Amino acid sequence: MRNAEMNLRSTAAMLAAAWFALAPAMAFAHHPIHGKFDPGADLTLSGVVTYVDWRNPHAHVFMNVGQGDETLNWAVELESPIDLEANGWTQATVLPGDAITVAGIVARDGTRQIWGESVVRSDSGSRVFDLSLEAPPTPLAPRPAPRWPDGQPALGGTADAIDGYWSYPSATALVEDGIDVAMNADGLLEDLDDAGRVAPMQPWALALYRHRQERSLRDDPMYLNCKPPGGPRQYMSHHGFQLIEDRERERVFLLLGSGNRNYRIIYLDGREHVGQVGGDDDNPLYYGRSVGSWEGDALVVDTRGFNEDFWFTSGGLPHTSRLRLIERFTRTDLETLVYEVTIEDPGAYTRSWTSSWTLRWVGGDDLPFHLCQHNRP
Repeated sequence: MRNAEMNLRSTAAMLAAAWFALAPAMAFAHHPIHGKFDPGADLTLSGVVTYVDWRNPHAHVFMNVGQGDETLNWAVELESPIDLEANGWTQATVLPGDAITVAGIVARDGTRQIWGESVVRSDSGSRVFDLSLEAPPTPLAPRPAPRWPDGQPALGGTADAIDGYWSYPSATALVEDGIDVAMNADGLLEDLDDAGRVAPMQPWALALYRHRQERSLRDDPMYLNCKPPGGPRQYMSHHGFQLIEDRERERVFLLLGSGNRNYRIIYLDGREHVGQVGGDDDNPLYYGRSVGSWEGDALVVDTRGFNEDFWFTSGGLPHTSRLRLIERFTRTDLETLVYEVTIEDPGAYTRSWTSSWTLRWVGGDDLPFHLCQHNRP
């Protein structure tokens, strides 16, 4: 796959600044919207709703639109039902027979699909399916991190408060710490000339990264084939994750709110890295083989044994099967988790490098139930 992508001749076009004017409308998308829809192809449609498909990863509203002597059916793609429902919308917000007007950008492949940036009821003029996801307000004074009876910080809930998960990441794509480059929430660079500054890539990796960027991330395997968000990408979705500590058996379960209800296990019992890259019960392929230990208040996790079938971050930074991650999870207070990862991959990078961000605690709630539609029966 890597060689095939590298052999493709890259286009010379720069990413237009206009692509990023629409960033707020795509900030919560499950896949890179500009990979599927053309930001330079605006369209407004008026018609009658025929069907509502309320399934992850994205909801769709189908509508009949009169064009000349024909009536054509269009698919209006929206955000995830999880996010829409969090903002008060339901599958019954619009129903078959309702008249609506949709403004957005159309599919690059010429099919009758449109990304619904604005959906308005024709009878009342009211907008529907607007989206706003904001992190919980920060307390005026930080509250201390919960701790177990032995003083170890609890990475998730405790016996007294088990509900909650980590979400609202401060970063949604990997960039080396100390490097400032402009990119949107999908990891799409504002200036392609910044590609070489994102991380210390080898020449082949930089060429592949630029190619993926030039194609507006449309080759993202999570979008194309519902591949899991392995590597640091699993901590970059606002659908969040849980850390469930099984202290008796010296292991931590990491449950994901994105992907397909995926999980991984971090072993704290001192075992060695085992498992095959080809896959076995000890190696879940996309999440590697993880062993960890505590260093003060930080859980330090060494993960190896990845395959190359996924993007380990939004934006398309390459990796190889030689990828090794050294992760640090530190709960600094009740609301804040600091995540730091050091990437070692001599197959793709010229040296090891580090990236870090924070996440917010969403207490009293459980993970969203997310399944990629491609894997639904």
